Amino acid sequence: MNAVSAGLAANPSLPAELLDRLIETADDEIAWRLAHRPGLTPAQVTALVTRCPGTAVPLAYEGLLSEDQVDPAVLPDAALALLDTGVGPARWARRFAAHADPRCRVKLAACPGLPPDVLEALLDDSDTEVVVELALWAPADIAARLARHPHADVRSAVAENEAAAPEVLRALLTGQGLPPARHCSVCDREPIPFVHAADCPRTDCELPPDAACDGTHRSTVSRMRERALRNPAVPVDAAVRFADDPVWWIRALVAERPGLPPEVCRRLAEDSSSGVRSALSRNPVIGEDVMGALATDTDPSVRGELAHHPRLPLDLLGRLAGRIKAGSTVLPCVARASLSDAARLAASPDPAVRMLVAARRDLPSGVRDMLAADRDAKVLKNIAPHPGLNGTQLRGLVERHGERVAAQVAANPGVPPGLLEDLAGRLPRGRRALRVIAQHPEAPAGALEACLADQRARAVAARHPRLRVRTIVGLLADDDAEVVEAAASNPSLPVEEMKRYAEASPTG
Repeated sequence: MNAVSAGLAANPSLPAELLDRLIETADDEIAWRLAHRPGLTPAQVTALVTRCPGTAVPLAYEGLLSEDQVDPAVLPDAALALLDTGVGPARWARRFAAHADPRCRVKLAACPGLPPDVLEALLDDSDTEVVVELALWAPADIAARLARHPHADVRSAVAENEAAAPEVLRALLTGQGLPPARHCSVCDREPIPFVHAADCPRTDCELPPDAACDGTHRSTVSRMRERALRNPAVPVDAAVRFADDPVWWIRALVAERPGLPPEVCRRLAEDSSSGVRSALSRNPVIGEDVMGALATDTDPSVRGELAHHPRLPLDLLGRLAGRIKAGSTVLPCVARASLSDAARLAASPDPAVRMLVAARRDLPSGVRDMLAADRDAKVLKNIAPHPGLNGTQLRGLVERHGERVAAQVAANPGVPPGLLEDLAGRLPRGRRALRVIAQHPEAPAGALEACLADQRARAVAARHPRLRVRTIVGLLADDDAEVVEAAASNPSLPVEEMKRYAEASPTG
């Protein structure tokens, strides 16, 4: 792929006539990039599809192709994309339902709003993969019929379908009220009993690592149970039957379910698996008694999940603050705290608590300034990007704490350009702050030039519109293709240079 052409394909300042030239000479990769470019005219869309038919699919999904522009015999994937977006005609659906290529029928089965006769045809398809795909997306009445399908993989797919009726999903989860399945993808391929070896030497083997069947379609039923427990349409009373399942990840799926009874929550809070307790910590339904128990959990993943709980009481935050890694994330309980509560947290003697409230960006000026004068670097890292801080405060942060807060100061939307230039000139290569400076919209040319010296910041700086024109042009000959592409995408690249490269040679 020509790196300059790839960059020009994304350049928002590329003139229309040069865009037309790129389309005329595009190879498949450049054409794919052009297909995702905003503002294509109908004529350019037609030219792009003519040049590279593979672009018809993304263009169809972008709403840039209509039924009149697509011949399903010539561009079947584009026609299926239009059906998938709900704008393809019913006659196309009927055509693809009888298509010789099962891959087309599989794609059709995932399309919404199919006519009843097409659904019936797909339901009776001879290829199991087609029926499995239909089971994932079918409306409730078809899903109910597929839940009794003799193939276990079809039933497993229904278990994931959120349109399926709750009673159907209950039956799939518990196995009650359904005739036994007669086939699965394992016994279709292998004599039973069969357990897939972990070190299977067959290069053509398509079975998953845990595939197993002894006549009960064991691995497929296990997958069906997992899918059902993830499905929000499954009744809670059916899901809680598995709260004591011997498999920990099954219990974890139960622990995530909305609407769990309080007694089940309390039981799961004492589960031996930290994975189960972590899953429970994310559940919005847990009460303060369960949160209190989880706040003292010895596993950091449990405490970390609990810290992000939307209803966590502020008094529990103090117990968690020094025992979690929240970084610059604004925790939900901090975000919903009143301004008076935020001020109280900001005055906490614990720097871990002050750090958490410093991540908020709507703090009153007095609270913000108090935190900006904090002596703890962790607090300052979170307050430094606050848009209300002035240049003097930001310089003060850098003078007191140097490189430890440089990246966060550089991320401040109001940081003075002169400070960005000073930072870029003094920071050693490899610092994250250089990459932050390189993408700051107000970074001056001098700061960007300094960022070019850093290998990881170089491509970021090369696409910055404030970079000097002569520097942008020079980067078009860089040894690094990523840098070349970035420079070619720079909207400040002169049109004369765009023209010289666009017309120099074809891309494909």
